[in-house]
Amino acid sequence: MRKISQFIYYFIIGDPINLSFKGKLLSFISCFSAILIIALGTQQLSIGTAFPIIVASMGASAAILFIIPHSPLAQPWPLVGGHLISAIIGIACAQWFADIAISSACAAGSSILAMLLLRCLHPPGAATAIAPILANASGGSLDYGFVLMPVGLNVAIMLVTAIAINRWVLRYDYPIIPGKQNSIVKPNQKTGISDQDLKLALENMDMFMDVSSGDLRKLLVDAEARSFKRFKGNITCADIMVRDVPAVEYGTEVEEAWNIMHKQKLKSMPVVDRARRVIGIITWNDFFKFINLSAYDSFQDKFRTFIRRTPDISTDKPESVGHIMTTSVSVLSESTHIVELISLMSTQGFRQIPIVNNENRLVGMVYQANLIAALYDEQLATVVSQL
Repeated sequence: MRKISQFIYYFIIGDPINLSFKGKLLSFISCFSAILIIALGTQQLSIGTAFPIIVASMGASAAILFIIPHSPLAQPWPLVGGHLISAIIGIACAQWFADIAISSACAAGSSILAMLLLRCLHPPGAATAIAPILANASGGSLDYGFVLMPVGLNVAIMLVTAIAINRWVLRYDYPIIPGKQNSIVKPNQKTGISDQDLKLALENMDMFMDVSSGDLRKLLVDAEARSFKRFKGNITCADIMVRDVPAVEYGTEVEEAWNIMHKQKLKSMPVVDRARRVIGIITWNDFFKFINLSAYDSFQDKFRTFIRRTPDISTDKPESVGHIMTTSVSVLSESTHIVELISLMSTQGFRQIPIVNNENRLVGMVYQANLIAALYDEQLATVVSQL
């Protein structure tokens, strides 16, 4: 009875596609629109009536491109190469073999082998290979022109439509650019799962996994984060942040900002507007990067000259914080779980993160020391409870 219930769940009730109803509706609209555009476009551009206006395998391609666009099977080269190469093989098999069973088997098997060898595996391509065989068996006569019309034209319109719909309607990053998904992870990272780890693990499987390394990394990171939250509890940035941190505004003089940081022994300080919304951050490096040392000038003299306000009307150096601050600053909400800090500080190199409230106003700062102390205290409490 238990086996029957498991069978019913996994093969009938279980949903293999993890999409919301909205996602499923958008997938339907995308596939409908793509096929309609391909059929109408090919109909307008085709010459004569010797060829069909659309290849049936385009329907399967649409399902792959709009439901699993991040799949390696859905990328431009597999789409284009898979269909065109398979069409060539299908025409050849239709001309070489008279028996429909033998020619169909040869076309499907050979097209799959060719796609694997040429790194353009696209399952609907095998159906494209069989299309000319079935057409010839039903009284038609397709030659190598079938590769360009309708297959080539179908594929070209499908690719353009897939890029447009995925990017502008579904908001997917398509096509996937190698390395772009992992651009936020430093190549010299010492912790976590590296690209090499993923590559070796996938090779060790010795079977095809329909997932890109970027998506697999996101999945693993998300799973680790959820596991951390479950075991560590709901520790938020508000629980560990330093409150009442000093801040400066865009027009604050460089000398005043340096005096604040020097007296309070700060390595960084947020820059806010009049409503205390974070617009940047200033660090020691921001002061030093504008100093040009020569062989005959000391650092102290150059630095004093830089931070002091210029008494003249005109100046050739930055005078306010807004001219030297770093504008690309990452902030987190005070309700954010500290697991988000771990990624920012361990792999992306942030040493401090400004914390804002629900109105995006500055309420505190979290430094690396705060995060380390929180993780240590939590681990220590766990050890003590087990004694």
